[in-house]
Amino acid sequence: MKSKEITLDAFTIVGISVRTTNQNHKSQEDIAKLWESFFLNGVVQSIPNKISNDVYCIYTDYESDYTGEYTTLIGYKVSNINGIPTNKNLIIKDFPACKYLQYTSEGELPYVVGKTWAHIWQSNINRAYTADFDIYGEEAKDPKNAKITTFLSIK
Repeated sequence: MKSKEITLDAFTIVGISVRTTNQNHKSQEDIAKLWESFFLNGVVQSIPNKISNDVYCIYTDYESDYTGEYTTLIGYKVSNINGIPTNKNLIIKDFPACKYLQYTSEGELPYVVGKTWAHIWQSNINRAYTADFDIYGEEAKDPKNAKITTFLSIK
């Protein structure tokens, strides 16, 4: 699977989160519920100052590595946090500038994303475990033929 190294500037995400683990497939259940909550509870409409309609699914606050607990945050990149509702249980999280490996996955959701992550987990990449994420943009709207970009923080 091909990747390219890039550096991204610092950014801020506003969204909702869950603490989970990949052990016993718990993350599959937890993240599916998080996506459901994201779309059904009006989170989409309640976030002001979105830079775009791209949805970020971020894996961060790792206990150790991908085998330990981590936080999944689903939300939007924002230009600033002015006017963010405080009564919606929204998380505001800043991410520092960092080097990443960028992957592009094309195919049926969610399988194509799972295939990318399986490749990453089986590789010997020197990961930073700062923030790894998938971006679901305009090209991800067709679940049978989606294009998703994955970013893996590296040292």
